[in-house]
Amino acid sequence: MEISLVVNDQDIKDFHRLPFEIYKNDKLWVPHLMQDVEKVFDPKKNKLFRNGKAKRWLLKDGGKVIGRIAAWVNPRYSKGMEQETGGMGFFECVNNKNAAFKLLDTAVNWLKEEKMEAVDGPINFGEKNFFWGLQIENFNAPPSYGMNYNPEYYKEYFEAYGFRIYYEQLIYQRDMFLPAQEIFVRKYNILMQDPDYRIANVRGRTEEQIAYDFMTVYNNAWGGHHGFKAMDAGQAKRTIKALKPVMDPDIIVFAYHQEKPIGFYVNIPELNEIFSHVNGNLNLIGKLKFLWHKWRKTPKTMVGIVFGVDREYHGKGIEGAMIKWAEIYVVSLNRYDQTIMTWIGDFNPKMLRVIENLGATLFRKLATYRLNFDPKKEFKRMPIAG
Repeated sequence: MEISLVVNDQDIKDFHRLPFEIYKNDKLWVPHLMQDVEKVFDPKKNKLFRNGKAKRWLLKDGGKVIGRIAAWVNPRYSKGMEQETGGMGFFECVNNKNAAFKLLDTAVNWLKEEKMEAVDGPINFGEKNFFWGLQIENFNAPPSYGMNYNPEYYKEYFEAYGFRIYYEQLIYQRDMFLPAQEIFVRKYNILMQDPDYRIANVRGRTEEQIAYDFMTVYNNAWGGHHGFKAMDAGQAKRTIKALKPVMDPDIIVFAYHQEKPIGFYVNIPELNEIFSHVNGNLNLIGKLKFLWHKWRKTPKTMVGIVFGVDREYHGKGIEGAMIKWAEIYVVSLNRYDQTIMTWIGDFNPKMLRVIENLGATLFRKLATYRLNFDPKKEFKRMPIAG
C-alpha cells in the first residue's frame, strides 16, 4: 500500500470517486456534493486558510485507490482548549484494518509535525453544520444534507486505533402530524390572547429583515454564552443569503414580543431528497435536476437547522408555542411529513430536554472522537454547557 498527497486534478477526481466504490451497494447513501467538499480545500473560499493549513491524502493498493483522509491545523479551533488540537476528516476506507491505520497514521504524524498534541475527528475544516462526526448508531435511514454517513466498521477502526468519544451528536426526529402536548397548546393559547405576542413565517419579508431578526434572536439566545460568539449584521446577512436558494419561507418561523424577535425555528427542505438525484455533482445537469425537484417540491422532510429562544423569555412556553404554530400552519400545507433536527451535543442537556419535551425522538447518533498523542495525558470529555 502506498500513500500520497492530493496534488493534481486526477487526485481530486480519485478523492471524490472513492466513496462511490465503498457505498456502491448501500441504497441509503447520498454522496456529498463535490462542490461543497472542494470549498473546504480552496484557500480562496475557505478563510480558515489565512491562519491554518490543510492536507489530504490518497491510499492506493496496486494502483487502486482504497482510502482517503484529510487533516488540518486551525488555531481558532484550539482556542480555549488545554492542548493544541488538530482536526481530521473526510475519512473513507475499504474494510481493511491495516489500510485504515495507515491513513490515520499519516494524518496523526503530520499533525505531530505541526506541533499538535491531539486530534479530533472526523470533523470539518469549517463550520460544525457540515461534515462533522462519525455515525455510530441508527444506520436505517438516508443521511441529511451535509451530515456524515459511514459504514459501521469505521467505529471499530477508530476505537481500535485509540480514539475515544469526546462528545456524542444526537439527531432527533419529529412526526409533523404528532399533536403538540397539551401544556404547549395551553401556552400557545395564552400567548396568542396577548396582543404583544405573535408568531409568523418569513413570507413577504426581505433578506435584510430576516437577517436582522435572525441576528437578534441568535445573540440573545447564545451570543457570548457557551462558546458562541456574538453575530454581527454582516455575518447574519451572509447566512440568510446562503439560505436563499433553498429557502422555503413557510417553514422559517419567528416569535415576537412587542415586535422584538424573541425566538426562531428555522427549517429548510431536506436537500438530500433532491441531491439523491444529482449523483454528487452540481454541474449544469445537476443544477437543472435540482431546480426541477425544487419546483416539484420533492422533499417531504424538513430539517430544523436552528431552534432557540431569547434567554429573557425562557420558561414562557415560546418553544412549544412555535411548535403548535407549525402544527397549525405548516402541517396544513401538506408538503412535509416529518422534521429532522440538526445535531445537538450531549454536552447540552438543557437543549436536549427542550427537544425531547417537544415530542421528538432520537433518530440518529454520531460522535466526535479525540485522540491524545500523549497516552499518559488524562482524557476528558467535552464539558457540560452551563
